[in-house]
Amino acid sequence: MLDLLIKGGMVIDGSASPGFYAAVGVSGDTVSIHRGDVSELEKKAKKVLDAKGRVVTPGFIDVHAHSALMILADPLHYAKVHQGVTTELYGIDGNSYAPFRKQQDLDWFITMNSGLEGAPDITADWATVTEYLNTYDRKVAVNVAYIIGNSPIRINAMGWDDRKPTKKEMDNQKAILREAMQEGAVGMSTGLDYPPGAYADTDELVELSKELTKLGGFYHTHVRYLLGDKHLDPFKEAIEIGKRSDSPIHITHLLGNWNFKSSRAHLDLVESSRDQGMDVTFDCFPYPYGATRLIIFLPHWSQDGGPMKLIERLKSPEARERIRKDFDHDRFEWDRVWLTYFKHPHNKKYEGRSVTDIAEMRKQSIADAICDLLVEEDLQTSWTADDLDPESLSDFVTHPLQMVGSDALLLGDFPNPMMYGTFPIILASHVRRERKMTLPEAIRKMTSFPAQRLGIPDRGLLRDGMKADIVVFDADNIEAPATRYKPHQPSTGIDYVIVNGQIVVDHGKHTNALPGRALRRGKTKD
Repeated sequence: MLDLLIKGGMVIDGSASPGFYAAVGVSGDTVSIHRGDVSELEKKAKKVLDAKGRVVTPGFIDVHAHSALMILADPLHYAKVHQGVTTELYGIDGNSYAPFRKQQDLDWFITMNSGLEGAPDITADWATVTEYLNTYDRKVAVNVAYIIGNSPIRINAMGWDDRKPTKKEMDNQKAILREAMQEGAVGMSTGLDYPPGAYADTDELVELSKELTKLGGFYHTHVRYLLGDKHLDPFKEAIEIGKRSDSPIHITHLLGNWNFKSSRAHLDLVESSRDQGMDVTFDCFPYPYGATRLIIFLPHWSQDGGPMKLIERLKSPEARERIRKDFDHDRFEWDRVWLTYFKHPHNKKYEGRSVTDIAEMRKQSIADAICDLLVEEDLQTSWTADDLDPESLSDFVTHPLQMVGSDALLLGDFPNPMMYGTFPIILASHVRRERKMTLPEAIRKMTSFPAQRLGIPDRGLLRDGMKADIVVFDADNIEAPATRYKPHQPSTGIDYVIVNGQIVVDHGKHTNALPGRALRRGKTKD
């Protein structure tokens, strides 16, 4: 007997093959495909969903999610579930929350990264990767895959300081990485604009990546954007790490910047690396916005020693003067950068305002306004910028080596609109309206391709015996109405979302079900 039968829809199975008409059965958390007459199955199924006129696909996988803490405070995960997301990868950009041998280090790390992933009122008292992943198991709406960041690896082995590791500390880093992989991590991430992980040089990252190669993981990198020519050199470092370590390389949020003379050069670099026999992939999102924590504009030396040292320096007149001199003044046009996620009522007036406007309101320079707000807000403020080239978006989004990573910050009153719209806008704009790629190819990028990269073999395809993560949507009417000025608008056109065989979205409404599981590499915890 089937627990669920989805009949009448066109199945696009995640492989990029053309769609076909069939019924999808669910028994427990497992899928079965049924062609032809299913009237007898329908009589025996506990629940039948009519998918006539709809598309039935595997659940979508977000390979760049900043939801790790906020989902523990809001486990229904409304914004992402209503996009059809059923699995997310946490720990990207070198910033992950396990393991931490000292509670103080975990608390400090949450503070340091709060402008990127929030500082919700939760109990964060885990120490190991196993304990951390257990906080998600059957307690959240979506599945969670985990990648260990090199920042906690460094903190546990050698603290928060800007220096090279000793041989013993390097050995300790490798041991921490091995333990994390054994407990379920799928690989290692770096965020080379984010201290303390940014303090690692190329040689250190090569040594860790060699360990990854032995363990069957992959290297997931936010590159060192200010390296060399600030154009191709950051990505060349990533490729070098892959060549020297023989590790698979995944470049995250690879997109064209307004300042780049040729966005095509980045794709050429990826393609030529593949031609040389390397395993290189990338992800990107379909919006011309970038977003992250506000402290990214501060010089790396100011963050040496951790968040408490940073706050001391921000308050020190002598250190502040040095910060002003080294401040990243030219990275953006400041009237195109807006701030959000303020906890103090007196700063709420700055929500969604540009940095230029805020500095004028405060009668301060850009650098002083940012520094003082960071002190007032305990480092937690985030920003979004209109800094990416919209003309080249399709080149990246439709590239066969691309998979979808939302990079969505779930913070503040004016978050990036990709918080609500990343996956639907690809289906609505790049597939339906612009016809830049086929629907089966778009679904492959959201399902089987990321599942292959993450090493979760029972997800990403609709075939007999696969896990029952399923999306049913209206391909003719799916939309993502979220905008820069009205970002909190959920996507429309998704009728059903099923996670591990349980219906999480029913007729577009959240059912309050929390069937998500922590997915360890190569296996699912039952």
